Amino acid sequence: MDFKSSDTITGPRTEDHLPSTAKAAAKIVIVGGFGVGKTTMVGSVSEIRPLTTEETMTQAGVGVDDNYGSDTKTATTVAMDFGRISITEQLVLYLFGTPGQERFWFLWNGLFEGALGAVVLIDTRRLEVSFDVIGRLEEKGVPFVIAVNSFPDGPRYPAEELRAALDLSPDIPIVECDARRRASSRDVLMTLMRFLHSLAMTGSLT
Repeated sequence: MDFKSSDTITGPRTEDHLPSTAKAAAKIVIVGGFGVGKTTMVGSVSEIRPLTTEETMTQAGVGVDDNYGSDTKTATTVAMDFGRISITEQLVLYLFGTPGQERFWFLWNGLFEGALGAVVLIDTRRLEVSFDVIGRLEEKGVPFVIAVNSFPDGPRYPAEELRAALDLSPDIPIVECDARRRASSRDVLMTLMRFLHSLAMTGSLT
């Protein structure tokens, strides 16, 4: 296609511009198994139009992907989700949502690179899918908090039972959330930032 001088070049929307007051930025990853709400969380809390890489699920995934508990899901993230939120006038968080299906987990290493911290979203109907997720974060040395996404038919457990089931250390925060709600998702991120601050104050954050 030939470009004409009269053609209009469309740049970023005004609301997508980085705030002029921003002085620091941090990379945060939103991780979890398939269908736990990562794309939903990034979309609900992002102050810019989120970038998503969702594709329609096809018969090719039958027998390959574990869709238990997500039978009505028709699309899946194949690379990443991306969003941004200003925590204060000076601090901006860049949010990267990871793909949940195991055949795309090879992308995680790149997404973990340079991350300050992570949110592990879990679905209490499928706790077992969180074990490998947590193990990968621990292997990479990425600090994280646990966010229990509330599903209507999901069983509810006391935090200490979840801690024992997931074999978590006593200092890792566990919070409940509704990934569809901006305020709830923002509270999760604030919990992570407070946790990271406490690690920095004790010299545990590298």
